[in-house]
Amino acid sequence: MEPEKLRELLRKGAVVVVQLTPFNENDEVDLEGVRENTRFLVEKRRYGPLVLVPTGSTGEHYALTDEERRKVIKTVVDEAGGKVPVIAGTGHSGTRVAAEYSKYAEQVGADGVMVVLPYYHIPEEEALYMHYKRVADAINIGIVIYNNADVSKIYIRPNLMARIAENPKIVGVKENTPFVQTFYEQVKAVGEKIPILQGRGEFWFAVTALLGARGYISGYANFMPEPCVDLLRAGINGDFKNLRTILRKFDPYEEFIARMGRKYGPSSTILPYPYIGSYMVFGVMKATMDLLGLSGKHTRLPLLDIKEEDKVELKRIVFDVLGLSKL
Repeated sequence: MEPEKLRELLRKGAVVVVQLTPFNENDEVDLEGVRENTRFLVEKRRYGPLVLVPTGSTGEHYALTDEERRKVIKTVVDEAGGKVPVIAGTGHSGTRVAAEYSKYAEQVGADGVMVVLPYYHIPEEEALYMHYKRVADAINIGIVIYNNADVSKIYIRPNLMARIAENPKIVGVKENTPFVQTFYEQVKAVGEKIPILQGRGEFWFAVTALLGARGYISGYANFMPEPCVDLLRAGINGDFKNLRTILRKFDPYEEFIARMGRKYGPSSTILPYPYIGSYMVFGVMKATMDLLGLSGKHTRLPLLDIKEEDKVELKRIVFDVLGLSKL
């Protein structure tokens, strides 16, 4: 897909599904599970606009070998079959490696790539600019910038974002700031040129839809895409009464995730609140997918699964409170 076409698709509004990567009991990637999960989402495209992102942060890309990462990307692209756009997660702390992953994604048919900020060593602003320029120069498809201090210790401020966004290969920003005013500053800086997507999920999309969020990134859409699309439509259409009603439906599930974070202990992060304090959400979402007949399976260390005792309460929330049905 040409960058301009992908940019306009995102500007119209989409639920961007960050796909989970299932690992089996032997800690191997379950490619058949990846295929089944993708098939489920491709079918759900009839309900509303979905975009698939394999091998991103939610897909535990950092825990995948090079070969595994390539296989997951190709599996999703092949199963999507051009029916649903695929933006492959190709970020890496090294610019050359990120460019190589991005070239591979283009070769196998991905519509675009999502490139997280380079992590580990903290680059100067000029190096950060060059990071995205080099990746853009290496490919002919569009790039979504993943602006996430949670996982990188750095952040692209609005003035630098405006400079990077001049590149025609940049088609959107997955914006993960937990500060509403900063989000709005990004919208004012580049929102006329490229769409700003809320990167922190359902609650934050509801909060920032008024400020110009054109869509949002969702882990929940892996297994309940319909209410996620309903939320998108309410936000895009400015239907804030319905937006609030839909959002409250997620409350019991989010409260359960918060309890799991407290039970297993907070992450040892140096970042202050309201940055991420626990990543138990991945174990909860994978257990949810298993309950529904999808392929969640296991996380790969250093992430944790929830225990069988926790799944008893989760089952009640999924079926009796959320009203979801098994496939």
